[in-house]
Amino acid sequence: MTDETTGPAFEATDEDRTHDVLAGVGPRLRALRKERGATLAGLSAATGISVSTLSRLESGLRKPSLELLLPLARAHRVPLDELVGAAPAADPRVRSRPIHRHGRTLFPLTRQPGGLQAYKVIERARQGEPDPRVHEGYEWLYVLAGRLRLVLGEHDVVLTAGEAAEFDTRVPHWFGAAGEGSVEYLSLFGPQGERMHVRARPARSTPDRTSD
Repeated sequence: MTDETTGPAFEATDEDRTHDVLAGVGPRLRALRKERGATLAGLSAATGISVSTLSRLESGLRKPSLELLLPLARAHRVPLDELVGAAPAADPRVRSRPIHRHGRTLFPLTRQPGGLQAYKVIERARQGEPDPRVHEGYEWLYVLAGRLRLVLGEHDVVLTAGEAAEFDTRVPHWFGAAGEGSVEYLSLFGPQGERMHVRARPARSTPDRTSD
């Protein structure tokens, strides 16, 4: 789906991804320090960084910079990319920042750029008539709660909880909350030609009955 400008409405920007990376540095620094049994005072003495700055880094109140992370990486004896890389194994929670755009709140469920992208979306009712758009890609929608109106080519349908739809986004399309309430749904968006693979158990066949 396209937004009111250009391109897929759910595409995460470089700014969103950078914010997610920087937001994860503080918790990793705190987890690493506690894992090694170090104190803020001891770490301050080893790095020359003040205790208050270290505390603000760990709590996310101070933006991490190279001049701060390099001495911390040396003090902890870890590669620099470990401080800005994946979250520590001790904390398996996914920390993704919601994206607010044109009346929608999007929760990214995938983190890698390109390829198949998945989002959980909460959307409130919008004013005005549908404005179908087209773009390259293939989309799959699944309604979790509420009612979702889908305008696709000549079709105008309403999906309810438990219903799904998939379509080529080169067909003029629009979707949004139906009625006055909000709707919650999953959106999977992939490159052109990439469809969702649904694996289902084949139906049991019944023996043919022929008359004598």
